[in-house]
Amino acid sequence: MKDFAQKMELLSKRVDKLKESVNTEEATKTALILPFFQTLGYDVFNPLEFTPEFTADVGIKKGEKVDYAIIDNEEPTILIECKSVNEKLTNHDSQLFRYYGTSASKFGILTNGIEYRFFTDLEEPNKMDAKPFLVFSILELKDHQIKEIFKFTKENFNVDNISSSAYELKYINLIKSFFNSQLETPSEDFVKFVLNNVYDGVKTKTIIDRFTPTVKNTLNMMINERVTDKLNAALNSSGESSVKIKQEMIEKEEVVEKKEDLIVTTPEELESYAMVKVVSSEVIEAKRIFYRDNRSYFNILVDDNIRKWVVRIYFARSRNSFTLNDEEKTTIDFDSPIDILKHKEKINEVISKFL
Repeated sequence: MKDFAQKMELLSKRVDKLKESVNTEEATKTALILPFFQTLGYDVFNPLEFTPEFTADVGIKKGEKVDYAIIDNEEPTILIECKSVNEKLTNHDSQLFRYYGTSASKFGILTNGIEYRFFTDLEEPNKMDAKPFLVFSILELKDHQIKEIFKFTKENFNVDNISSSAYELKYINLIKSFFNSQLETPSEDFVKFVLNNVYDGVKTKTIIDRFTPTVKNTLNMMINERVTDKLNAALNSSGESSVKIKQEMIEKEEVVEKKEDLIVTTPEELESYAMVKVVSSEVIEAKRIFYRDNRSYFNILVDDNIRKWVVRIYFARSRNSFTLNDEEKTTIDFDSPIDILKHKEKINEVISKFL
């Protein structure tokens, strides 16, 4: 599994590097999509295993072809419909839907080389679901997604095993999507549901509108509190005083403005700083770890010396990452600052250069 995760990371870097130079569907297949299935262990040049232009007769339409089919025991098990990297996948699943019902295939994949959508027939046998049970971007892979992709490798592929977990996975994703939308913009029905449990008065439109910002703020506050609790637990387990670091964070609270360029230091950046202090506590005194904020990245360094920078952290709406000051200038994606704890060895290797 570890080797597979490393291969997926390399593939992600390859796609990121090539995506701007790919302009057609055929180029997308060759440069981005086939390497993905090669990483899964399939021989993409063996038509008995990985069949291009697989014929899928649809009703009175004969000879319609799906881009690829993965074959097992002379039967298609996975149908793959490809689009150009420049195309959005929205509204393209109808074509795959038609193909799915005419074959023995259990899974359908729709992709543009960056986004992948995996479908099956959880709702009605032999009829592809309208919504995928697994969706991911190859450029922003998360650990739990890699685990699910690993099940589709040639060596591990098992229809029954995947089907048994696909149902839960699909609805976990849908529930997460629902809660994410409520965190951003709580719907009237959701606010009313909350008020039914906490407010005794009549839930008029005016009352719902008045409470909508409160519901949103409360949800986000709860999440921030849970993150803080995990952060404190991580700090305490490292042997460093959580109180001390929290004091540092409070002293430099949320907004640090530099008159010349008005740089804003966010709570997430300060949490990242705390995480680096935690992981480095075995190799260097905490008082030697400093940070400097910049417009485009958050810099963490040794001895407040710009020549001794350790990591540069980038927070973006679609992707968080940090770059290590090693020979390769390795870049690693992450979801939240606490994920930095997973990269303790790599960070300490960089710090060791400056001791």
